[in-house]
Amino acid sequence: VCDGYPHIFPMYSLQKTFDIKDSPKYDYIYAATPKLDGAAVSITYVSGTLALALTRGDGSLGRGITKKLASLVETDIPLPSIYQITGEVVAPKSIPNSRNYVSGSLGLKDDDEGFETFLERDLKFFAYNIQPTPNGVNTQSEMFKYLRDLGFNTVDQADTSVYPTDGQVFKVDNISRFEELGYTQHHPRGAFALKEKKKGVITTLVDVKWQVGKSGIVSPVAILDPVVIEGATVSRATLHNIEYIEALELEIGCAVEVIRSGDIIPRIVRKVNPDVEK
Repeated sequence: VCDGYPHIFPMYSLQKTFDIKDSPKYDYIYAATPKLDGAAVSITYVSGTLALALTRGDGSLGRGITKKLASLVETDIPLPSIYQITGEVVAPKSIPNSRNYVSGSLGLKDDDEGFETFLERDLKFFAYNIQPTPNGVNTQSEMFKYLRDLGFNTVDQADTSVYPTDGQVFKVDNISRFEELGYTQHHPRGAFALKEKKKGVITTLVDVKWQVGKSGIVSPVAILDPVVIEGATVSRATLHNIEYIEALELEIGCAVEVIRSGDIIPRIVRKVNPDVEK
C-alpha cells in the first residue's frame, strides 16, 4: 500500500512481452511509441491551472511532487474543468543510472536547499496521455498533437538518442476502441510493452551466502566479483533457492552472466563457459 494522494484516473502498468508474437491479438491498428525509462507521473489541472502532481506510486496513490513538476511544465494551459495528464520524467542516458537519478531527484525535499538542487538537475517531462479524452480527439496521434498544442513534449517525438528507453509501447490507435477493450485490475487490455532483451555482463561467482528474509524464508545470495551494469556497481545477486542453483549448475569460481532484472534487482541468468564465449 502506498501513502499519498489519489490520482484522478488510475495509472495502470502495462502487459510486458519480449516477443511481438506473444502480444495481445486484437485486429486493430496500434500506435507505437518509445518506452522511455524514467519515472511515470500524473499532473492534474483544474480550470487550466496546475493543481497537483504525483509520482505513480502504486497506481492509485502517489506522492506529491507539485512544486517540482511546476518547474518542468506549463502551470497554466487552456483547459476547462479537471484533466489529468500523465507522462514520464527522464534524464539523459549519458547520466549513469539515469532512472535512479530521476527517482532521487523527485524524492528531494521541497525546502530551499532540496528545491534548488532539483532545479540544477537535467530533467525533462514527456506526456503520453490526457484524461478524460478531449472532444475531437479520436486517435493516439491526435492526442499527441493536442498535448503538443498545449505546450507539452510528447513521447512520440522523444529523441531516443538522448533519452533512455527500454522497449516500445503499443497502444490501440483508436481511443474509443481502446476504451471498449477495458482494463484488468493491473493493466489496459488494449496496450502492451515490447521490452528489450538486454545482454548481461559476465563476472565470477565468488561465494554464496544464505540470508533470512523478513518473512523468515532462508534464501541464497550470490557474492560476485564486482562489475558495473548500466551504471551501477553490482557485487551481489539473487539466486532464489537451491533448485535455481542446481538448474544453472553453478559452482564457486565459475563465470556467470548477470542482468539487472527490472533494471533494479541483479540476477544470475546462466553459467558461462569462458573458453566457448571468448
